[in-house]
Amino acid sequence: MFRFALLLCAAASAAQTAKPPLTLDEFFNAVDIRNIRVSPDGHAVAIETARADWDADRFRNDLWLYRDDGRGSLVKLTWSGHDHGPEWSPDGSWIAFLSDREAVDQVWAIALSGGDAFAVTHGDEKVHAFAWSADSRQIYFATRAPWNKEKQEAYKNDWKDVVEFRESERGDAIARVEIATGAVKPIAETPWRVKQMEASSHGTTLAFLTDSVSERQEAMETYGIYLVDAEGGQPRKLVQRPAVLDSMHWTPDCRHIFFSFLNGAVEGSYQDAQPRVYWVDAVASGARLTRWSKFPGAVTGYTVTQEGGLLVTGRMGTEVQVYREDPHVFVKQPGRPGTYERISAAAHATKVAFVHSTLTEPPEVYFGEGLADAHPITSFNRLFTERALPEGQPYHWTADDGVTVEGMLIYPPGKLGEKNLRMLTLIHGGPEDADGNHFEADWYQWGSLAATQGWLVFEPNYRGSIGYGDEFALGIIPNIVSKPGKDILEGVEALVKDGVADPDNLTIGGYGYGGYLTNWLITQTTRFRAAVSGAGAVEHVANWGNDDTTYDDAYFLGGLPWDMMKNYNDEAAIWQMNKVKTPTHIVAGADDVRVYVGEQYLLERALRAQGVPVKLLIFPGEGHELDKNPWHGKIKVREELKWLETWAAAR
Repeated sequence: MFRFALLLCAAASAAQTAKPPLTLDEFFNAVDIRNIRVSPDGHAVAIETARADWDADRFRNDLWLYRDDGRGSLVKLTWSGHDHGPEWSPDGSWIAFLSDREAVDQVWAIALSGGDAFAVTHGDEKVHAFAWSADSRQIYFATRAPWNKEKQEAYKNDWKDVVEFRESERGDAIARVEIATGAVKPIAETPWRVKQMEASSHGTTLAFLTDSVSERQEAMETYGIYLVDAEGGQPRKLVQRPAVLDSMHWTPDCRHIFFSFLNGAVEGSYQDAQPRVYWVDAVASGARLTRWSKFPGAVTGYTVTQEGGLLVTGRMGTEVQVYREDPHVFVKQPGRPGTYERISAAAHATKVAFVHSTLTEPPEVYFGEGLADAHPITSFNRLFTERALPEGQPYHWTADDGVTVEGMLIYPPGKLGEKNLRMLTLIHGGPEDADGNHFEADWYQWGSLAATQGWLVFEPNYRGSIGYGDEFALGIIPNIVSKPGKDILEGVEALVKDGVADPDNLTIGGYGYGGYLTNWLITQTTRFRAAVSGAGAVEHVANWGNDDTTYDDAYFLGGLPWDMMKNYNDEAAIWQMNKVKTPTHIVAGADDVRVYVGEQYLLERALRAQGVPVKLLIFPGEGHELDKNPWHGKIKVREELKWLETWAAAR
């Protein structure tokens, strides 16, 4: 049996290498499936995709419609390239979405019976969130509280082009617009920004979830779930706990609201633990909160079923599988290995849709009665099935404190299981993220392309990663880079000891938190021949002051800078730059707030002062996510691969 399994693996590898290799251009023409929504009756699926438009120097966001009509037809629903966030009307006759075709996001709608899409809302202020009314005749929407023309002109005369950093910010106004007539009625106001809203199926109550007006995490009172009468009135805060919340949905009986937790103090003291799902009683006084089944891994997404239960996508190690809520426990559903995401269930049927991928299977949308019955309904990324793709497998090692750590090994096509390979350690960001058995082709996760070019890619799920329990995720406090950095180095040493990695041909890189760790690790060892670092800090005080997620920085370092000065300094790579010998390639978005671009200038100057080979690329107009111009991400990876080849040992 074992010999037969080896023969099967050899045959699969041979089949892969018989195909042509994947090119840089093909890699960056991958289609990203951003959203899927099953119609209420389960007979159709709305799909949002994003792809590079090289001529226009931007990404296109398009909407598609799949009809389960016996033929299984998939048609393009919109053509502007500016459309996102599709939502079905409760009666299934309309799809509304956001579009910035006319400068800023407004709500648009298209009838399933035919006709062109049209703008439902109008104005100079961007629509932050919208929701259908229960009768499908109206749409609720939220924008920054609008000013009349006189007030706008007076403000401009006073301040010209000067930015009042906080004073110019203001909260949102919520209104309702009639689809048929365009008549608008004010509903409520809030001092905060509205992130999401959803009307109860009874039609009596609108729920909305808030964010800070600046979208910076600086004060926990800005976050919450509120209820307001659908006809208007004073909002009532339902969830009082100081926490950043996300992904809110009513139960079918309108008695509870589900929501996911990102960070804060939903139960107990503040934590940046793994994502969880809770529900809150929306009817009884006291707004009782209940954690919905204590899943040991990370809940990466969920959908509410017609019975009022949950289907969740949950990460355990390197796999993201689907789990069904059974009273007080999540039960894994029969499915295929790999990664499930974007799960969506019909409101009044048993149909479900999701995106599935593995290292050797590109992402496509699947649809059916359940996981076992689901079949692919798209072929957006078919080209990748015709190319020689890398294969991979999990790898485990033991840290110095006895904890088992896991990572993913991605082998060059046709070389699964081979030894003494040149190796790139590619570190995920977050830190609350993880790598595993999934397919992704972009500027952030480009391990498959590196493997195609002959690198064994090691993706370590170091302490701080999700999918291994809360204790593992929180195990980096207050050693924000030194603890996970040690895990990574021990993983590299284990691979060298096992004969998998060539000790004379090791390289390293990462973006975001992966950049933090790359910057730290090149101060701890000189064995890496080259490094590629993106958006990574080298100190923590200025970065704390500029970061839009201020809470997690202070949390992971044990407190505020003036209270924990030693931690901030001990975990800062800048104080050890005199040890660095590794040639380092650096990239940054010019407008990055998450990791201040000044950190990259600081790193470049420090390395140049030490005589270390270094290069810095700055991408204009980009924030932390390189999502404005597709050329930026493509050039980033192209140059990083060149840098690795330049400094790698001759093969």
